[in-house]
Amino acid sequence: MALSVLDLFSVGIGPSSSHTVGPMRAAKLFADGLKGDGHLSATKRVQAELFGSLGATGRGHGSDKAVVLGFKGLDPETVDTATADDQVAAAALDAELWVCGDHRVDFNWDEDVVLHRRKSLPAHPNGMTFRALDHGGAVLSERSFYSIGGGFVVDGDVDAGDRVVADATVLPFPFTTADELLEICKREGMSISDVMLANELTWRSEAELREKLLALWAVMRECVDNGCAAEGILPGGLNVRRRAPSLFQTLTADTGVTDPLRAMEWVNLFALAVNEENAAGGRIVTAPTNGAAGIVPAVLHYYVKFVPGANDDGVVRFLLAAAAVGILFKINASISGAEVGCQGEVGSACSMAAAGLCEVLAGTPEQVENAAEVGIEHNLGLTCDPVGGLVQIPCIERNAIASVKAINAARLSLHGDGSHKVSLDKAIKTMRETGADMKTKYKETSRGGLAVNVIEC
Repeated sequence: MALSVLDLFSVGIGPSSSHTVGPMRAAKLFADGLKGDGHLSATKRVQAELFGSLGATGRGHGSDKAVVLGFKGLDPETVDTATADDQVAAAALDAELWVCGDHRVDFNWDEDVVLHRRKSLPAHPNGMTFRALDHGGAVLSERSFYSIGGGFVVDGDVDAGDRVVADATVLPFPFTTADELLEICKREGMSISDVMLANELTWRSEAELREKLLALWAVMRECVDNGCAAEGILPGGLNVRRRAPSLFQTLTADTGVTDPLRAMEWVNLFALAVNEENAAGGRIVTAPTNGAAGIVPAVLHYYVKFVPGANDDGVVRFLLAAAAVGILFKINASISGAEVGCQGEVGSACSMAAAGLCEVLAGTPEQVENAAEVGIEHNLGLTCDPVGGLVQIPCIERNAIASVKAINAARLSLHGDGSHKVSLDKAIKTMRETGADMKTKYKETSRGGLAVNVIEC
């Protein structure tokens, strides 16, 4: 299975990659399939059933709205985030839905988008089934999909063990473990970002890749800017106030402060800004998921703002090295909070950011692998227990803490020679096993942990 850096990092809409982005993409795939198969003209009604974690926390994550937008033919990369909620409300109020944007069907919000809180499909906690009905109620088409984390979607017919979308591209330097990656680096005299770049050239030119990665960086920067400017209360009913604007005002006003930990305050700000935008349904970069979307941007901002000599070349190398680590998590464990808990989201992102930063701080491949291992080792066992099913508590603050942890992991690894007792491969294996042992109530169902011990008000 071949994965690109552009698979790990993509532009999406908040608040969740697996619960918002994935369902929107799946519903669009279903709608496009109706048109491609010639069933659309006979379709009088479309229905969606969401199962498992999607059913349990779908309202708070906007899964129901995402499905409606996907049926309309919209995708997470380009949907107008400012009008998305209004478009869904209009469909519910008018009792009609324009599938693929140009075919009208009857629509009943309560009956046509059903969330099953206690039922699951067999292959993954994030399952959904869509069907199209004709004027007599007969089923024209029915398909199931699984949202497997990071916005990745697989067809329901795919083997339950598949964690990535099939891509048979032959890469010059294929790797599925960190040990294999380090061996390639040693044999070829290449850095981790060099290996990733060589593989990426299989799909596109270096100039095109650079343009796309810097465009992602631009979206990250815009997200931080938006988060620093948008004041008020986050949607969802928890009455969580945005903290990034006031922190930004404090940091920019106190220019003469000589606090040696001032950089940490900025990192906190960068992460808070991104995840508050995500919680509000704004435009973000999945990195590798929405729930953990603030960590890589925060550490990248740290690199650009505080590391002498930082430049666009470093940004590109940072993202390539981070993606190499993300690929290892994706193919050997999971980046889905519904499958392995938040260790798969914040833990993976922390590991990726630590690797990226270590790479641009001139770390050796061994030091980069060490940084990635430290990043995940100290997030092992992290549960996903969002209060009210919203990506707010503890998600927003957790990104800030993990961003600082990633920087510390990178800096710590640079003081060693890269040798250490616990390998990244072993840490990833441990994460997968820990996720399998974790009770379902701690895996994005809002039935355990903080989700039941914090009053929703």
